Amino acid sequence: MATTELHPAVQRAVDAANSGVTDDFLDSFTADGAVDDWGRVFAGREAIRGWSDKEFIGVDVSLDVTAVHRSGDTVTVTATVGGNGFNGPSDFAFTVAGDRISLMRITG
Repeated sequence: MATTELHPAVQRAVDAANSGVTDDFLDSFTADGAVDDWGRVFAGREAIRGWSDKEFIGVDVSLDVTAVHRSGDTVTVTATVGGNGFNGPSDFAFTVAGDRISLMRITG
């Protein structure tokens, strides 16, 4: 289902990334949450922090959401990524578990 509204957990993660607040970003995940960055999986809070410090919030990422699609417990966000790392369009598939994210998969 196409929508412009983000799931609250995904909205918290996007807001935290755009604000540069790593702890708020990490708090968006379940205790066993993970990030899958093109097949490189970072599981757990400290692993996600290490990845983010080097490749996401640590390089001043910005996410300008341009589309949202929901299917079951997956919210796929298309965003224009800015900052001092990767720049350009990208897709993020968030698997939501209750009020948190169990997986953020960078898919395109």
